[in-house]
Amino acid sequence: MKLKTIIADDEPLARERLRFLLSGDDEICVIGECRNGRETVASLKERRIDVLFLDIQMPGRGGFEVLEQVGPAYMPVTVFVTAHNQYAVKAFEVHALDYLTKPVERERLQATLARVKERIASSAALSNQEQLKSVLENLGNGARNEYPRRLLIPGGRRDCFVNVDEIEWIEAADYYCCLHVGAKSLMLRETIKQLAETLDPEKFVRIHRSVIVNVEKVQEIFREGRSEGSVSLANGQRLKMSKAGWQQLLAVTRSWSP
Repeated sequence: MKLKTIIADDEPLARERLRFLLSGDDEICVIGECRNGRETVASLKERRIDVLFLDIQMPGRGGFEVLEQVGPAYMPVTVFVTAHNQYAVKAFEVHALDYLTKPVERERLQATLARVKERIASSAALSNQEQLKSVLENLGNGARNEYPRRLLIPGGRRDCFVNVDEIEWIEAADYYCCLHVGAKSLMLRETIKQLAETLDPEKFVRIHRSVIVNVEKVQEIFREGRSEGSVSLANGQRLKMSKAGWQQLLAVTRSWSP
């Protein structure tokens, strides 16, 4: 599988050189170029990207401003590219994978691409390992469960696992979701539709187009008209609920009856 890559740089010659160098790697597919921070932010929200080569100094929003606006949890594997090496320390502080100075040299880029592939493979391996462990446990118990018990949450240099049962509710955020787990809010690069299809529908119900709720955390249900309502969670959080969401929630709770 090729890694979807974007080059963000306001200098046409710099973009052309980097694209040429990247074309020599069969595992890299450059699917777009951005000339400024605004275009970069829009591209990251529009589609899922594996790797971003990001110029630090661009008109409008620079590389650091792009990261600040999008948020570290939203960012793909990021390599900063610039003509000025005084930003190196700050680049690593914001969890960039690597830092390249212009003009980018082929040998240096190859070393960076090796690190990029290692990072992505490592994250995938952790996820696959957890899924395999769950399958083996279910086989050992003579049961079949297609729904994950834990989710891998990427977080720059440190990824973490979240127990699905501890998730109280999930909020849509463009092409990402915000998982509310106690006092924590964790960003996951999945759409709310994808999560709704992934999680156990007997435990997690999409009560609104932008909200999934853990049914076991629901304390009260409020009807506020024919088409709207809300639910109150055990922690006091109140969430909007659509008519369709109310019907799905009732269907799940009725299935619990003996």
